[in-house]
Amino acid sequence: MNKETIRTGSQKGLLFGIVMIFLVLINFHIMAATMISKVLGTNVLRGAFPEVRFMIIFLVIFGMWAGWSAVRREGSTTNKLFEGLIGGMTTGLVVALFGLILFFLLETQTDVRRYLTALSFASIDIFLLGLRGMGILTLFGLFTLTGVLGGALAVGLRSQAVANFIKKIKTSIRNLRQRITDSLPDNVKKYGKYIFYLLLLVLLLLLPARWGSYNNFVFGMVGIYVILGIGLNIMLGLSGQFMIGIAALFAMGAYSVALLNSPFPHGLMWGFWPSLAVGVVMAVIGGLLLGLPIMRLRGDYLGIVTLGFGEIIRILLNSDLLTDLTGGPRGIQNIQQPTFLGMPFNDVSYAYLIIIAMAVSIFLYYRIENSRTGRAWLSIKEDALVSQATGVDVQKYKLLALCVGAAFAGLAGGIFAARNQFTGPNDHTLMVSINVLSVVIVGGINSIPGIILGSFALRGLPELLRELETYRLLVFGALLVFMMIVRPEGLWPASRPDLEEKGNTGLKEDLDPEENEGRSDD
Repeated sequence: MNKETIRTGSQKGLLFGIVMIFLVLINFHIMAATMISKVLGTNVLRGAFPEVRFMIIFLVIFGMWAGWSAVRREGSTTNKLFEGLIGGMTTGLVVALFGLILFFLLETQTDVRRYLTALSFASIDIFLLGLRGMGILTLFGLFTLTGVLGGALAVGLRSQAVANFIKKIKTSIRNLRQRITDSLPDNVKKYGKYIFYLLLLVLLLLLPARWGSYNNFVFGMVGIYVILGIGLNIMLGLSGQFMIGIAALFAMGAYSVALLNSPFPHGLMWGFWPSLAVGVVMAVIGGLLLGLPIMRLRGDYLGIVTLGFGEIIRILLNSDLLTDLTGGPRGIQNIQQPTFLGMPFNDVSYAYLIIIAMAVSIFLYYRIENSRTGRAWLSIKEDALVSQATGVDVQKYKLLALCVGAAFAGLAGGIFAARNQFTGPNDHTLMVSINVLSVVIVGGINSIPGIILGSFALRGLPELLRELETYRLLVFGALLVFMMIVRPEGLWPASRPDLEEKGNTGLKEDLDPEENEGRSDD
């Protein structure tokens, strides 16, 4: 054991100890123990506290994580085990000192909820494992032991034998997939992707009738954010415009449907389908009006301006001066539901509507991405000056990207307002823009599967796991930092487009054998 081993282990342990203190202060340890109890089949009533054994499981997982993180990839096995031990001991020492303070507050019945609203006597007692003073020593011993276990697990799983075993498994899977692919008929190879999409569509058409109302609601929210994510991805991912005000365009679609299809405040009652078309057009007009004065802005400056635009729209919708026009802070209620062949929509019908809207949005996105316009957008994103020098009208294409992205946002807003039968200023806050931006970044820029996965992870799971709702901003921030460090390209990154011409007319086949000799495949 050398100084580097001690320094690495103690630094990681100190970091994890501080993180644990922060989690306790915001009552996150209770939420984590509650989630573990649900996973293990024990339901905890809302507002109640989980059993101590679930808190122990949470602390064990956290301690093993601390020990794992303390172990460096290089060095001898002995030093790695010592790093895990020191990391666990340091974490345990920091948490034990904090536990001593909590024990003092518990013994003296000092209520600190005036300053730390989440730190109640019951949450303190559960964190001390119901052992009061002995809980301090128990926490120290628990983190020390789990730190060693985490370090040993890191040493074992990072060993060369495990790496070779995983490599063999990946190679076997790759070879098996290649053999299956080679054995398929040519028609299946050619149309296999479309067959998969067709089967997925059939599955989506069957599920809404069997899911239930709540699951259809969650699915609808995920689908709306998928459409919003596609619209933002056209602006950000394809054309490279940093847009943070997409909530304003979302609001234009929602309020258009609300104002034209509700008895208050104007009583126009146009019906859903004409109102939806107007909502899409109004969102496009909003994107056009936003884009004209900001075409020369780039990067952070563009983001700040679009953020301001979104806040201006929200403030106007919330203003008492426009109450007669937009309903003001109360919003617009009793938005009429759409009908199809005379039948009003229910939760299943809305699920089908959102599925169709998603399918159309994805189809249009792929068509646009692979078109001349899509390639012009990608060239502008990479280097606007070079694109302009090669004949691309940069301002026209950037403005077109804003308008097309706004159309998707307006579509999502119109469906959102009709499904909820209500829309108001609080539905179109800055947090909506941040949510959509997080969906695109976490899922993967320019990746439709990534946007779907990101929408489910950031919008679907918090709805299914209501305990996470209080910590949504914390989870967003932590997840974004984690993604930027570990997987900056997203959960499901987009593959680079293959621009090389295929077939016998390709470049390589047209070269003479002597000229082609010595050239690499790159």
